[in-house]
Amino acid sequence: MISEKMRGYVENSSAIRAMFEEGKKMADQFGAENVYDFSLGNPNVPAPAEVKNAIEEILKNEDARMVHGYMNNAGYEDVREAVAASLNQRFGTAFHKENILMTVGAAGGMNVLMKTLLNPGDEVLTFAPYFGEYRAYVTNYDGILKEVEPDTETFQPNLKKFEQMLSEKTKAVIVNTPNNPTGVVYSEATIQKMAAILETKQKEFGTSIYLISDEPYRELAYDGVEVPYLTKYYRNTIVGYSFSKSLSLPGERIGYLVMPDELDGAKDIIAAAAVANRILGYVNAPSLFQRVIAKCLDAKADLEYYNRNRETLYNGLQKAGLTCIKPEGAFYLFVKSPIADEKEFCQKAKEYHLLIVPGSSFACPGYVRLAYCVSYETIVNALPKFEELMKNYK
Repeated sequence: MISEKMRGYVENSSAIRAMFEEGKKMADQFGAENVYDFSLGNPNVPAPAEVKNAIEEILKNEDARMVHGYMNNAGYEDVREAVAASLNQRFGTAFHKENILMTVGAAGGMNVLMKTLLNPGDEVLTFAPYFGEYRAYVTNYDGILKEVEPDTETFQPNLKKFEQMLSEKTKAVIVNTPNNPTGVVYSEATIQKMAAILETKQKEFGTSIYLISDEPYRELAYDGVEVPYLTKYYRNTIVGYSFSKSLSLPGERIGYLVMPDELDGAKDIIAAAAVANRILGYVNAPSLFQRVIAKCLDAKADLEYYNRNRETLYNGLQKAGLTCIKPEGAFYLFVKSPIADEKEFCQKAKEYHLLIVPGSSFACPGYVRLAYCVSYETIVNALPKFEELMKNYK
C-alpha cells in the first residue's frame, strides 16, 4: 500500500495536468484543430536558434566527458561563473560561481530549497493566487504552507494581511513575479514595502525569514514593464530561475538557484543546497543543457509572439463579456468567472471544446486561468466559441 502522504497527493493531483490529459483525449475524438486547450503553460514558441546552434557546436567539438559526465553537485564551475557574470551585468549585482547552483528546473530548485531550509512545522507564506505545486514542495519536507488571501482589485500582494500572518514559525516566503496565474508583475513599491515588513519582523522575532523569488517568467514582460530583481531590496533573498519559459525548454529541466553571500548562514545554506541536490536524487542538473544555456544566456524567446496572443485573447474575451486584469507578464489571463462556481463554468466550457483551469487550483475560486502560449490560430478560432459559451450567461 502507498504512504498516507502520497495518498493525499494522488487524491489532490494537479487539475492543470488532468485538464491537459483530457485535452489530448478530446483531440483524438474531435480532431486537434477543434479543441482549444488553454490549460497548460507549455510554450508553443520554438526555442531560439541559439539553442540548436549551441547543441550542435557542443556535441561536435567538446570531449564527451566534458558534456555527459559527472561534475560538482552544484554544476559545472564555468557554467555557474557564466550565469553569475550575466546576472551581474544585467542587474548590477556581485555574484560569483559559489552563489549559483544549477538545478533540475525551477521545481527541482524549490525542492532543494525546502529540503535545505525547513524543519518539521516551519511555516512558509505565499500569496494567493499561487502555483498549486508550492503546497507539495513545502509539505514534502513537513513544512506548513500558509496562504495570504488575495487582493482581487489589483492582484498585488495583500501586505496588510501578510504582516498579520508572519510569526516566529515563519521560515520563508515565496513570491512569483511575473505571476502565474494572473500575469501581474509585483511593483517596486510593493517589493520595498514587503522588504520593510520582513526586516521589521526578523528583528521582532529574532529569526531569519528567507524570501524565495520564483522567477520562471522573468523574461516575459510587456509594454516596457520592469521586473524588480529582489536581492537588491531584501538581504535574505534567494532566487529560483528556470529556462523553461524564457528559452521554451520545459522538458529539458534546467534552471538555477541564486544564494547570495549576504544571506544569514550563507555558507551553510550553499553547502546544504548542494548536498540536497544530490540526496534528493537529482545528483546534478542535466549536463548537456548546462553547457547549452551557458552559450544562450543572452538569447530570448519571441516576446512579440506572446504579446500578439495576449492582446488578441484579452480583447476577444472582453468582447465576449468576460473580464480580467490585463497581464503585464508571463503568458496567462486570470479571468473572472461569470458564475460563482468557476468549476461549473469550466465544465460548461468543455461543451464548446474550451479547456480552461479553475481558479480554485490556485487558491482563488471565482476565476479561471487561460494559458495563451498556444498558436495564434488556436486563439482566433477559439474566440467565437467563447462568445457562444457566454450566451449561456447573459
